[in-house]
Amino acid sequence: MQHADLSRLAQEAPLRVLLVHAGEPDSLTWSGLVQPLRLAAKMLGPGRLHVDVRSPDKFTADQRHWHLVLLVADEAEAGLRPANLRTVVGRCRAAPCWGGVGAGVLWLAEAGALNGARAALPWSLYPDVDMHADQALLSPHLYEIDGARITSCGGAASIDFALTLVDLLFGATVQAQVKEILCVDRVRGPDERQRVALQARFGVLQPKLTEAVTLMEANIEEPLSTDDIAQLAGVSRRQLERLFKQYLGSLPSRYYLELRLQRARQLLRDTNHSIVQVGLMCGFSSGSHFSTAFGALFGNTPREERQRKLSQ
Repeated sequence: MQHADLSRLAQEAPLRVLLVHAGEPDSLTWSGLVQPLRLAAKMLGPGRLHVDVRSPDKFTADQRHWHLVLLVADEAEAGLRPANLRTVVGRCRAAPCWGGVGAGVLWLAEAGALNGARAALPWSLYPDVDMHADQALLSPHLYEIDGARITSCGGAASIDFALTLVDLLFGATVQAQVKEILCVDRVRGPDERQRVALQARFGVLQPKLTEAVTLMEANIEEPLSTDDIAQLAGVSRRQLERLFKQYLGSLPSRYYLELRLQRARQLLRDTNHSIVQVGLMCGFSSGSHFSTAFGALFGNTPREERQRKLSQ
C-alpha cells in the first residue's frame, strides 16, 4: 500500500502536526494517539517534528499552518459535536493531510468531508451514520489512510495508528524506540478489523453478507469458491456479488483474497513459520502466486515483510 501524501510530508522540517482535541483528556482514544507522537517529537527534536494541541475554538482562531491535522474525540463523545464544526472541518481540509480519530471521523463524514474516501469509523457509531455520512466508504478496519484523508476508529487502535504514522513519517527505528518506551510488542496493521464491526453494521440488516464473510474467515487455508459461499449463505452468486459491491465496495473473490493475504502478513510478522508454510496456511498452493498477490496488495514481497520483522 502506497502512502504518497505522507511520504511528501516526511520531507518537511519541521513537520507540524496539530491534534484538534474535542473530547476528554483522559480518554484512551486521546492518550493512545498523543503519547506516541509526543515521544517521537521528543526523540527527534523540534527541528524534525512539532506536535500542537488545540481545542476546536482555538483552532479556528489560529491561522498558523500545519501539515497534518486530526480532529479527535472518543466515540462516547459523539453527541458533543463542536458548535463551530463546519468551520473546524474547513480548516482541517486546508492542511495537506487531514482526518479524524474516533467520533471525529463521524463528524467529518457528516459534514461531507469524507465523500468517496475509505474511513475507519468506530463500530459503535454505525447506528449514528446519517445519509450524508453514508457517502464515505465506511471501513471495519482499525484505521485507513486514503490519500490525504486519514482516519482511525480510536480507542486502543489509537496507539497502533499513531505508531504507524511514526513509522511512515520517520522510519522503523524511531517507531521501535517509541514502542520500547511504551512497552508495545506489536503494532496492528490498518488491514486488521474491528472484530465486531461487520456484525454491528450489517448483522441485522444484511445477515447473508455477515454469514458470507464469516464463512470466508473460517476457511482461510482451504478457500471456498464464490459459488460455494453463495450456496452456503443461501443466496445466488449474483445476489452475493451485489451485496459485496454495495456494502463493502468489493467483489467477494477480491474481499476473500485480501482476507487471506492479511492473515498471511500477520503470520509473517507474528510467527516463525516459513514463507512457504505461511502461503499454504493461507490457501496459496503456488509460491509465485502468493508472492505476486502479496506484492500487489501491500507493495512488498513476503520475504521483504519477514526481513522487516527481523530487522526491528
